[in-house]
Amino acid sequence: MLLPSATRSVVRANHAIIAPDGYINSNVPGWTGCTTNVIINEQMGARLAQTLVTLTAAGQLTGRTEAGQIFFYVVKGRVQAKVGGEEKTLETGQFVYVPVGGEDYKFSQPEAGTQLLTFHKVYEPLAGHAAPGVVWGEKDDRKAPVYMNDEALRIQELLPNELGFDMAVNIFTYDRGGSLPMVETHIMEHGLLYLQGQAIYMLDNQWYPVQAGDSIWMAPYCQQWAASLGKEPSVYIYYKNVNRFFTTV
Repeated sequence: MLLPSATRSVVRANHAIIAPDGYINSNVPGWTGCTTNVIINEQMGARLAQTLVTLTAAGQLTGRTEAGQIFFYVVKGRVQAKVGGEEKTLETGQFVYVPVGGEDYKFSQPEAGTQLLTFHKVYEPLAGHAAPGVVWGEKDDRKAPVYMNDEALRIQELLPNELGFDMAVNIFTYDRGGSLPMVETHIMEHGLLYLQGQAIYMLDNQWYPVQAGDSIWMAPYCQQWAASLGKEPSVYIYYKNVNRFFTTV
């Protein structure tokens, strides 16, 4: 039996590992019949928010974007989603991106236990480029090309690679034995959720075992490296900020 004072979660100045054993529930206006866990947000120094929402059969999420944009991904289960006047059934591995600027959304009629992952970011306009519209899509390994010529690594980009977008959401798959080919040091911030498998993650020379259900926050320039562990591929979905690297002169 684990001691109640034991946890795998770690929160540092520029990174965090958040394991489910320490979740405390939050209330979000318009989100009812559900358990909402705020995994990452601005109060820890991040410039994004990441939540995990678990719905009862009576669960419903309603809201309207203003300054921010929201990416909804079905981790497991099924739910009806209505965005921009269009309604679809979303199942495990499917998503909808809700753009900035007064876009209504509604999620209803869920299968009990359905889990939704969300990424939120305040939108930064770019002169000469229109803000994005609604995007529907799904995880599809056929759309995940090999990463850096390593057959053990594959990345699927879930949002269009266009300058109108200031955020990207990708799914990174590491086959058994796969690892990043270098220690990455970069300006992008990350929020991620492990969907499958186990791994070892290095963040600023600190080593962490992680597994499906764990989340990670990485601030800009937090050095990172990861390798798959165990008997199955490790898979995570992650956010990063893109296309808006402002410099004060």
